[in-house]
Amino acid sequence: MFKARLRATFAGADIRVCTAFWLFGLINNVLYVIILSAALDLVGPDVPKALVLLADIIPSFVIKLCAPYFIHLVPYSLRIILFAVISSWGMLLTALAPPYTDGGSITTKMAGVVLASLSSGAGELSFLGLTHYYGTFSQAAWGSGTGAAGLIGAGAYAIATTSIGLSVKATLLASAFLPLIMLLSFFSVLPQGPLRRQQGSPQPEGTAEYNEEREHNTSDGEDQGLLAEPVNRSATHSTSSQKPTTPISERSTFARNLRRARGLIVPYILPLMLVYFAEYLINQSIAPTLLFPLDETPFTEYRSFYPTYAVSPPNPSIPPIILHIRSQYIQCP
Repeated sequence: MFKARLRATFAGADIRVCTAFWLFGLINNVLYVIILSAALDLVGPDVPKALVLLADIIPSFVIKLCAPYFIHLVPYSLRIILFAVISSWGMLLTALAPPYTDGGSITTKMAGVVLASLSSGAGELSFLGLTHYYGTFSQAAWGSGTGAAGLIGAGAYAIATTSIGLSVKATLLASAFLPLIMLLSFFSVLPQGPLRRQQGSPQPEGTAEYNEEREHNTSDGEDQGLLAEPVNRSATHSTSSQKPTTPISERSTFARNLRRARGLIVPYILPLMLVYFAEYLINQSIAPTLLFPLDETPFTEYRSFYPTYAVSPPNPSIPPIILHIRSQYIQCP
């Protein structure tokens, strides 16, 4: 019974779509994990590793706030190329900067981290918007790839620098070529048909313009997303055919979205903020202190400890099962 239900759940999944989006999620996040794993090697013991964390998170956060209002103007094909170039450039800057042991400054390294963070943040927006054209299985594959990035990134860095014996510079240089997989996935693996058929649509999902259009054209409150205002069912049918007669300015759209976002702080934003605060506190502050003294642990380097955190359950690299509850899709790892 369970096998039949599981088979029916994944019926119609396109292996090329799932593979492409799994690789998108993996590559878009794996450089972020590698940078955090290399934090101590980048700045040395005298500089707080939180500096690397801030340089890796703040640019991504800022671009996620701003990009939805203009990124739709750039075609997906050009975006993917830009993401790959910026990510590789950032990793090359980080790898080729003189190490702190030779008196090198960390400024150049942090500039490389910032570039990689900008690319990752914009990539997350774009790939999630791209799932609009490829269905629910693309979202599941993307989520699985992002979860796998934690395990693969931390594990690969630890194995390369500890077991294989590669230098930090050589490992970071090798990771600079990983964005090429993103290009290969988009231009060779991902079927282009659904995207080409939708190129004439007004706006891709995830942009401010798409949300504005969806608000005026969708009568079902369930489908309007988290920023949707409460829908009056009795009034919906009488006004669903009405269209706005005047264009709405970008300023009014932005102000309305800010007002709606205030209602999401307690039920959604605050819990997620606490979860990620605890995660980074453990990963960057508490976990390293558990290895003192290092001689009494199974590890020879502090970096070897990070994969143990990535494999802790539940791990989102396990493909999520899509359950249909009250006409809404909930992803359960």
